[in-house]
Amino acid sequence: MPEPAPKLDELRDAAGRDQLSVIITTYNEERNIVDCIESVMWADEILVVDSYSKDRTVELAREYPVRILEREYFGSAAQKNWSMDQVRNRWVLILDADERVPEELAREILSLLIEGPKFNGYYIRRRNILLDRIIRHSGWSTDKVIRFFDKGKGRYPNRRVHTDVDISGPIPTLRNPLIHYTYRDFDQYFEKLLNYAEWGAAQGFREGRRVGVLAVAGRPLWRFLRTYFLQLGFLDGLHGIAVCGLQSVAVFLKYLRHWEYGIRERMGEEIVLPAFDEDEKTWQRPE
Repeated sequence: MPEPAPKLDELRDAAGRDQLSVIITTYNEERNIVDCIESVMWADEILVVDSYSKDRTVELAREYPVRILEREYFGSAAQKNWSMDQVRNRWVLILDADERVPEELAREILSLLIEGPKFNGYYIRRRNILLDRIIRHSGWSTDKVIRFFDKGKGRYPNRRVHTDVDISGPIPTLRNPLIHYTYRDFDQYFEKLLNYAEWGAAQGFREGRRVGVLAVAGRPLWRFLRTYFLQLGFLDGLHGIAVCGLQSVAVFLKYLRHWEYGIRERMGEEIVLPAFDEDEKTWQRPE
């Protein structure tokens, strides 16, 4: 018979292993923060970086042995880069508050820290849940992100949305996934959908790109056709229609907003974009 796997506490207490800092970024996450923190209580340091939540996020986080810092939100990349500079350990695991680390993934990460990781960073697959169901198609089943890495070897590029950390060398994928509770109701989805559409439009406009009929009409249609038919979203039933339809709406709103910016600029109006982090230190790897 195979030997029983070591317990999580045994892995956590192993002598000589590399230490790990977990970073959790938050804004109005009172529904998520407790479960997220409890899923990483095995880590050596937990840092919660909050963007001045208006709910009980910070109050609930203070009930745990975590460090809490507050910082204005300039986008996911800026927030995560800044947060990495605040932790004491070389190896970091970065989470959004709606993500959970199952015990199997925790054991895998601790085992790597005991052995000494052989790569600069690792992809982690995400098991995405919408409302009450795991979404197995629409491209969500292949979703993976680089979240466990050597902070001295990785940095997020200067983009407000849709970016992953830049790490040199091969990046293998861990066996066990994160659990990602994407949206528990459509009120939450609609709020984030509008925010991401605004930020995506601002990013494109800031970079000097222009949009026309193909972008405004064609890209949303292609997103739906690709995710619903080519990536088999229809196999997820009504959940698949919701996922694919809302993704296409988000693309439509992003390019529509970008198009609007261009018209207003040509009319001589000053365009006020969401704030971007202009501090060069945020985007430079520490020496």
